[in-house]
Amino acid sequence: MSLSTEVVRAVIRSQKRGLPEEIREKVILHICDTIGISLAAYKGAPVALKSIAGISLGVKGGTGRVMGSGDVLPPAYAAFANTALAHALDFDDIHDAARIHPTPVTLAAALAAGDAVDTPNLDFISAVGLGNELLCRLGYALEPKGTGTDSKWFLTQLFGYLGAAITAGLVLGLDENQLVHALGLAYMQAAGGKEPGVGTGSEARSIYPAFSSMGGVQAAFLAKEGVTAPASCLDGKAGLFQNYFGKNLNEKQRGVLLDDETWAFSDTCIKLYPSCRYSHPFIQSALVLRNHFEHCEMEQIVIGVNETAKMLCEPLEDRCHPKTVQDAKFSIPFMVAFSFVRGRVYLDNLTGKDLMDPNVIELAKRMRIEQTQEDTPGIPLGDIKVVTPQGTKRQIERIHPEIFYAEVKKKFIECGQFADIANPDELWEILYNHLDYDFIEKLPIMIH
Repeated sequence: MSLSTEVVRAVIRSQKRGLPEEIREKVILHICDTIGISLAAYKGAPVALKSIAGISLGVKGGTGRVMGSGDVLPPAYAAFANTALAHALDFDDIHDAARIHPTPVTLAAALAAGDAVDTPNLDFISAVGLGNELLCRLGYALEPKGTGTDSKWFLTQLFGYLGAAITAGLVLGLDENQLVHALGLAYMQAAGGKEPGVGTGSEARSIYPAFSSMGGVQAAFLAKEGVTAPASCLDGKAGLFQNYFGKNLNEKQRGVLLDDETWAFSDTCIKLYPSCRYSHPFIQSALVLRNHFEHCEMEQIVIGVNETAKMLCEPLEDRCHPKTVQDAKFSIPFMVAFSFVRGRVYLDNLTGKDLMDPNVIELAKRMRIEQTQEDTPGIPLGDIKVVTPQGTKRQIERIHPEIFYAEVKKKFIECGQFADIANPDELWEILYNHLDYDFIEKLPIMIH
């Protein structure tokens, strides 16, 4: 039996059992979080709006609704638009060990498919939850450590084509064979080279998951219309794992991918800072150390990294003087300097004009990078050592995945306030308690 068939059967088994209550509650939190970020993107992420304008040029009408907009687009284009909004601020959820941002992809895919049919085959929360679980398992099974072939790909984008195809396919009511074909059609489009993250001077990394939701949704609709694709798309001689990672999954990895008794999604985190997840432990260490020193006292700041985090520090000159907000958010040295100087990292103080803060620029010149950590699954420790005339102090912070209802609600309200939404706390209550495919009708129109 092909791996794609086994994957589809595992998803269908989970669908028949339904989401456990604690997973369902977590999915609701993640959807609400993603909606809040998407609305904030209208003010804070012009690259998302430019991207939506670019892909919809010449497109008139459709069934797919776009969050925060009265516009409609064809399903795949609407999926692109909603994922671009959800990811452009780099504030979206992430499974650290899998290195996957699941909800921006699956929410957009579920909504695009649901908008295209009179009666969706699956409720909205279950569709997003099942898609998220598959996406997290694809990354988790790979055991990414950031030093092998997995370090060359945005795993959210690469696996997102598959996750979006299954999510949309479940909503459309595709049968087992059609879902297998949808995976094959998604694989034909799969991409996700990581140079937009490793390189500097561009905005492209802000929208990379949008391509996967667009492609996955398109794959599901093609399969619905009877287009077929090989079931060997994942484990064939020229299948996804062989092509992108040099070998197929071993038995242990297959077992992780096909496990439908536990929920990998349960370890997915909601971000508290709008920047690359790898910068977060270092931001936290800087914020702790800031209580002990004035930034003007610091003679040198030594950042201890692993191989993956080192990629966000080189070339050091470029990373310390980012040209775009996207570069800043993907730079550990800049985010450390910014945290020391500003004392907080949020949407309203990390903008294009803030890149030119002379105090941040000056402090960034005092950075030194040392590789002190091994690459392991997940994210590194935030290892920072500050050298002053009075002595040296070291701080090591660890990011914990737990985040609670009150924190997510607070973040949603702050996103709403940033976006100039009236009564974001009321909007939270409406969404949290009545979340379905028509949630989009309850959102304010952000563009006029």
